[in-house]
Amino acid sequence: MTAKPANVAGGKGSRNRPRPRTRASTAVSFPRARSGSGVELAKIAPSGRSLLIGLLILLTALGLYAAARGTSAFAVHTVAVEGARPEVAAEVQKQLSPALGESLLGLDLADLEHRAEQVPMVAAASFDRAFPHTLRITIVPEVPVAVLRQGSSSWLAADGGRVVAELDRGARPGLPRIWLKHDVDVRLGEAVGGMQLRAIDAVASLVRKPLPLGVASAVATRGELKLVLRNGLELRLGDSRDLPVKLEVARRVIPQLGGAGGYLDVSVPDRPVAGDTLNSQVEVESSTSTVP
Repeated sequence: MTAKPANVAGGKGSRNRPRPRTRASTAVSFPRARSGSGVELAKIAPSGRSLLIGLLILLTALGLYAAARGTSAFAVHTVAVEGARPEVAAEVQKQLSPALGESLLGLDLADLEHRAEQVPMVAAASFDRAFPHTLRITIVPEVPVAVLRQGSSSWLAADGGRVVAELDRGARPGLPRIWLKHDVDVRLGEAVGGMQLRAIDAVASLVRKPLPLGVASAVATRGELKLVLRNGLELRLGDSRDLPVKLEVARRVIPQLGGAGGYLDVSVPDRPVAGDTLNSQVEVESSTSTVP
């Protein structure tokens, strides 16, 4: 008799099935920060003791500064003026006399600058605290460019039209004269305006780059600006437009006129016209008539 095979752990009719596979789990590990690899915040933050010491130092400095402002440790004994003529320096020192005895640390430099610039010949001023007891001022003086005449009175005018000094009649003979009408108000330390300022601006531009001949006087009307040169030549500039160009044309043409009087009209700069008398008209034929 043939023996039947026995059922294997599954009961009758069970089949051998493959056991399900389990997926292997993968653990991702991150490297730990090594000890000492970074700077801890606690190590760079100031301690409470350091903050307290810093605060005490600041308060002490502020206290010393306040004490110095209120004592005579840095009191002004000397006002030293540089860059100005002796008579102007004396006027500036007089204007700044209220600073004497005050602490250098407590000075109001803006007020002192305003005081210094009230002196007519002072265009600008800068200050330096020369410890322990000296206030040093550097002056930028006004540049005189013309003499204003009104009747028997004369004034010195600076670039920009400011009246900077009263003059005796005949003073400053090398500067151009500008004649004023009797109704023009002239005040020392203040600027003139209107047509007078146009004439001043015209001669001021010649300080750095003069004409071949000196200017004796300047006249400005509503529609015309003219300069009278020392040889009697009348230089007609027209209005104030393109003034640098017109003056440059005049610099080139004047030497060709042979020192004669009459006039030179450069109101149209590319067509200068000259004449031996004030009424004649001769157009200057030369390459210098081209506008530069």
